[in-house]
Formats: sequence, C-alpha cells, structure tokens
Amino acid sequence: MSVDEWRSKAGPWARAELPDGQELDVIVTARTRTADGAWWFEAEAILPARHEHADGSTTVMGAPTPISVPAERITPIPGENYSGLPTVGAVAGRQWVLEKLHQYNEEAPSRRLHRRDCWQARDSHTRVTTEQAVELCAGEADVALCDICRPERALRC
Repeated sequence: MSVDEWRSKAGPWARAELPDGQELDVIVTARTRTADGAWWFEAEAILPARHEHADGSTTVMGAPTPISVPAERITPIPGENYSGLPTVGAVAGRQWVLEKLHQYNEEAPSRRLHRRDCWQARDSHTRVTTEQAVELCAGEADVALCDICRPERALRC
C-alpha cells in the first residue's frame, strides 16, 4: 500500500499546533469536552519508532502515538470529513454559569443562571453541569434566570 493510500484511509487529518509552536498533521480520533467546559481533540501523531526485524536488523517506521490537543490549536484540513468523529461530553460538560449576586434584601435572588458564553456573567461565578442547571432552573427560588441569554429556553424548564 502506498503512503497516499494509507493516508487516505487513516483520516480524518487535521493540523495540530504543538506547545512549542511547531505544526504537525495528525489523525483526529475524537472530540472531548472536559468538566471545565473546554474542548479537546484526541488524535494520533505518526512519530518515528524503531522496528527490529527477526534477522536483527532495525528500521525506522511510523508509529501512531496518542496525543490530546486543545481545540483552539487544531486547524481543519480542507476536504477532510469530521462529521463521523465521536464526541464525548457535549451535554455533560459544565456549560452553564451560576453567578453570585449581591443581595439587597431577603427576597432578592442570591444567584443567577447563565449560558456559559453569556457576556453578562460576572467574575464571581462557578460552572455547573446541564443536570445541575436544570435543577436550579426548575426549583430554586433564590436563583434568577438571565434575561439576556435566556437559559430556560435551552434547558426547557
């Protein structure tokens, strides 16, 4: 099998920027959202490895080496199809922000629920999972819902 045939069967490929700024073509194997809400791509870099033959001679071969790359350091390659990639944590990630509010009276809410990317969320907040956000949206009296990002629409509560 030629190198081009092998490369076409191993994809999809993407360009990864390594921590030192070098770029490397990698085989993308999955997308993952971590608990903090960040997206990562799981990939395999084809790196050189020593192969010892039965007769004792050695040659260099390419060996797939698993790596994880932050999503902002992955560049799609035109013509590659990424639609079949497994995606882990798309719903389970901490996509929601619970902002701590200053209470001016006892009846005022002490927290406000936002979408993770809402520009209204202030510095004093924590990220929560979708499951926690649904519970907060549905039943907590001291939790206000942001009137800008409208989390209740996505959460359907």
